[in-house]
Amino acid sequence: MTLEDLRGRRPAAALMLQGTGSDVGKSLLVAGLARALTRRGLTVRPFKPQNMSNNAAVTREGGEIGRAQALQARACGVAPSVHMNPVLLKPQTDVGSQVVVQGRVRGNAGARDYQGLKPTLLPAVLDSFARLRAEADIVVVEGAGSASEVNLRAGDIANMGFAVATGTPVVLVGDIDRGGVIGSLVGTWALLPAEDRALLKGYVINKFRGDPSLFTPAVDILRDRTGLPCLGIVPWVARAADLPAEDAVALERPATAGPAAERPVKVGVLRLSRIANFDDLDPLSAEPDVSLTFVAPGRALPGDLDLVILPGSKATLADLAFLRTQGWDIDLMAHWRRGGAVLGLCAGYQMLGRVVRDPEGIEGPPGEAPGLGLLDVETTIGRRKTLREGPLGYEMHMGVTEGPDTGRPWPAGPAGLAAVGAASHDGRVLGCYLHGLLHRDETRRALLALLRPGRAEGSAFEARVESALDALADTVAGVVDLDALARIARTATPDT
Repeated sequence: MTLEDLRGRRPAAALMLQGTGSDVGKSLLVAGLARALTRRGLTVRPFKPQNMSNNAAVTREGGEIGRAQALQARACGVAPSVHMNPVLLKPQTDVGSQVVVQGRVRGNAGARDYQGLKPTLLPAVLDSFARLRAEADIVVVEGAGSASEVNLRAGDIANMGFAVATGTPVVLVGDIDRGGVIGSLVGTWALLPAEDRALLKGYVINKFRGDPSLFTPAVDILRDRTGLPCLGIVPWVARAADLPAEDAVALERPATAGPAAERPVKVGVLRLSRIANFDDLDPLSAEPDVSLTFVAPGRALPGDLDLVILPGSKATLADLAFLRTQGWDIDLMAHWRRGGAVLGLCAGYQMLGRVVRDPEGIEGPPGEAPGLGLLDVETTIGRRKTLREGPLGYEMHMGVTEGPDTGRPWPAGPAGLAAVGAASHDGRVLGCYLHGLLHRDETRRALLALLRPGRAEGSAFEARVESALDALADTVAGVVDLDALARIARTATPDT
């Protein structure tokens, strides 16, 4: 059995990668596999039954899915679809999320309430999975968090609950970089009940540094303990840093490399408590002359910044209050008075206005609060969610912003483009609803030219992402037994 034997199979073969923990690299492995399999001539689709992330993308149907699945779709060479991530949870508080089902907002749910809601979402998950299997040769499925969270097994739709319901074979992914990979693999195998364990077909070691032959004794130990074969040892892929991160845990890592003196354009981003779509800013960190800093809670804004960015947020009023609690409003006004520039994206744009209202309590308790007053606009949050893709980026927001400064729309776009942003009279304060805006090289260069007139052209970000996907696929294809994966995927239940 080889990959070529999967071509034309309907419904498609299927394979699921589940992690021994969170942040073990499942999303990027799926992207790498998707690109590698696509380059072998297969029609590939990514799938994640349930995702929790405030980084989202607009799909071809005008819905929304997790950003990671949009990247995986790109790896397959296809447009993202709501069926690639039928359940998306967007955290609004520590214990509650907005629930998006097949691209549309279903409502809000607390963590405990969601446990009861999960089983009712399984039909939508199965419907989306079946749709993808009808159009592909193979569907590569990504689990969520850890497969060993047996305390959440009842009603599960994200990991083994989905795998059992669909008969999808599972490959475990262990992260050796964090340590304890042998224990995490054996522990996961030991915790699973027999019905779940029967679907485990092997494992992949991820983020390996050094000589992989040193892991050979561990392969024998793991086979003795679990009976599972090692399907590949994937080395640390440095180019993966050029791809968008899915979770805010990535913000704990340095955003840029090299001495600050070598990066004269200084940009600071307020790390809001419910920060969303922070991958909007990846293109700035890729610029060789830009030092991008995420300012952590409890830290003051550096005094030498050229630009301060207020990013997106899943809870505008709550994060506006959070911003003030940190004293960032005072720092921001000082920055502005020194002649610094300010950019607000989506919720950050709303915060820059005179007032933000949430009369129906869409994002939290009903209420309103004065904004920062740097733009002459006002925002009212309502039930209607705008999901729209355009030539300059995509919109994803629950709010309408109006006021005199919208008469100076920013960014400037093609004739007839609806105004989605505003600029202050002196052009130093900018805001807009567009996500992905800075991924456009010409828009990013124009913004940086305002800060440093006459600067060099800079990087080509989209080409950099494509190159990184190819590098990831090359690495995965070189160390993972793709034909063995084909044999495993072939065992997926024909009909679900």
